[in-house]
Amino acid sequence: MKPVLPHKRLASFYFFWFASIGILLPYWGLYMQDRGYRPAQIGAIFAILMATKMVAPNVWGWVADHTGARMGIIRLATGLAALMFFCIPFVDGFALMALFMVGYGFFSNASLPQFEAVTFNYLQGHEARYGRIRLWGSVGFIVSVLAIGGLLEALGTAPVPWWIVACLLGLFVVSFTVNDLGNNPEKSNGEGFLKVVARREVVCLLVVCFLIQLSHGPYYSFFSIYMEQTGYARNIIGALWALGVFAEIAVFAFLPNLINAVGLRRLMLSALALTSLRWTLLACWPEYMALVIGAQLLHLASFGIYHAVAVSLIHRIFKGRLQGRGQALYSSLSFGAGGALGALGSGYLWESASPQTLFLVAAAAGALGWGVAWFGLRGAVLR
Repeated sequence: MKPVLPHKRLASFYFFWFASIGILLPYWGLYMQDRGYRPAQIGAIFAILMATKMVAPNVWGWVADHTGARMGIIRLATGLAALMFFCIPFVDGFALMALFMVGYGFFSNASLPQFEAVTFNYLQGHEARYGRIRLWGSVGFIVSVLAIGGLLEALGTAPVPWWIVACLLGLFVVSFTVNDLGNNPEKSNGEGFLKVVARREVVCLLVVCFLIQLSHGPYYSFFSIYMEQTGYARNIIGALWALGVFAEIAVFAFLPNLINAVGLRRLMLSALALTSLRWTLLACWPEYMALVIGAQLLHLASFGIYHAVAVSLIHRIFKGRLQGRGQALYSSLSFGAGGALGALGSGYLWESASPQTLFLVAAAAGALGWGVAWFGLRGAVLR
């Protein structure tokens, strides 16, 4: 019997998870800057967070696939992530900051890939409906980024860690409202995990995901600082972050129609081309508000379309007991390895070159990803 879809409870998890990210990504760089950290150190902290995605999802994905206790792992991970972040305001110095961010990242990044697997298990044959659940994560991001952006002008950045802790505690509570279905009974055609990974189209898909997240490194690490140095107020910067995610919501809402009309491969190619255009606009014309707004609206492609297509393909490719490891591998190579290298390189390029150079390198990474996708993403499963 097909399980009843707990739409509101699934949506609530995404809401709180991305509400915490809606504080962390736009404002953590400003928080660290206000505490006296240098750009290279800020880039390194973001790289550390991304690097934990290379390890944590695979460790917890292996455990989840072998035990079937995905929600138990998610509850443990979200609770410990909240505890780690609670300690961060009390630490001094780069080394201790890095240590606690490793702990936070290891537990925080365990939860989302496994929850993606739980969500798709509930959807069972209606995967296109994923976007209408996931869009509530985007709503959470917008709510937090706008609320905190307004408060920063009055309160400064000191309360930022406590707001993140509050979101993580909300996430921990919501995790107890979702039941665990175990592994999807769909068969994996007898292929082992490594055999599936070695297929040409899978390798190309993972390379594309790595490159697109590499290109986002400058954005996640330095967009707020870049905009502030260009002359934008902090509340305007928060609104620009929110605008990008608002555009993402539109994509998630109409995702089923997009997939049916365009197909997954062509959607991915479009997302990569528009990603490269987005970073070019930010590199060349940051002082023109209209073009910055246009670049932020392209978040609908660089994250919205890209991520929806990627998780759908991963779900099609890694079946049955391979689901957890498939979603974990996607997360670790894209948001983990790609994001970490992008963030770390951003810090050094910011100091040694210029912000404009930084975003042009990001545009080049997106263009390279388009080339890989054009030649490598073929086959029935990718349509």
